[in-house]
Amino acid sequence: MRAIQITEFGGPEVLRPAEVDDPRPGPGEVLIDVAHAGVNYADTHQAENTYLAETRLPLVPGSEVAGRTADGRRVVAMVGGGGYAERAAAPEGMVFAVPDGVDDVAALALLVQGATAWVLLRKSVRLDPGESVVVHAAAGGVGSIAVQLAKAFGAGRVIATASSPEKRELALELGADAAVDSRADDMTAALVEANEGRRVDAVLDMTGGRVTDESVRALAPFGRLAFYGMASREEPSPVRFGNLLRHSTSVSGMWLPHAFGLPGGVVHRAMGELFDLVTAGTLRTVTGGVYPLSEAAAAHEALRSRATTGKLALDTSR
Repeated sequence: MRAIQITEFGGPEVLRPAEVDDPRPGPGEVLIDVAHAGVNYADTHQAENTYLAETRLPLVPGSEVAGRTADGRRVVAMVGGGGYAERAAAPEGMVFAVPDGVDDVAALALLVQGATAWVLLRKSVRLDPGESVVVHAAAGGVGSIAVQLAKAFGAGRVIATASSPEKRELALELGADAAVDSRADDMTAALVEANEGRRVDAVLDMTGGRVTDESVRALAPFGRLAFYGMASREEPSPVRFGNLLRHSTSVSGMWLPHAFGLPGGVVHRAMGELFDLVTAGTLRTVTGGVYPLSEAAAAHEALRSRATTGKLALDTSR
């Protein structure tokens, strides 16, 4: 079958089309004919061997797919790898039926980006009605959904950050109450000003470096920052526990694979709620581009440039 394979670590140039063997589903796994594969920022880290999980070569990247099972079910699924291909095997427990009226790219946006935004708001920062929340990279895959979910969950004020006027305008269209330039010289001051002179209650951050440090300093007493990525590829300063105590603030990390192991079917509950919001017209997914499978490297280049908005996907028919 056609796939994208990595045989050496590096940048987008290491993603090359190849012919590989079909996957062989094991016990409890489902074979999916892939129509579209999702592209995530984590994939760029995996390609250069800076991902949280161990990466072994050769590798067919990709953690999420949309397509059909052998019995004709239209599904979206998390896979342990191998998503950038015409067929993929997924654990049955990570396969979700896609409702009518939700297209493949929208379903992919909900599976990783949507579930990430839901878990960040519900489990990581535990947003209470009326609280203010900052969404960094608000025009991206997670951010564009998090802005809308925060409003749906009763946030008092949603503050978006983005790098261009067009991205900030998109965040405002999606429901943000204020939009801040992500390149502000002093992010602490910019966030406090955007919150009408008050420190903020919650921050969703996937940037790292200076932005994270200055966002922590913008937290109100009992404020929470949830850290779920490092797009800048710059480490924030070490957290000083005395400062957390002094200001009654919390900093947490979140990696979505851990959510699948939580009791009570947390991700299934998240997906059910997200699908309901989309079909009701309350939640809008943003498509940032659908690339031919053969142009996976171009998709990674676009994602790493941080010039994209919304969800990127690969079309396996091209």
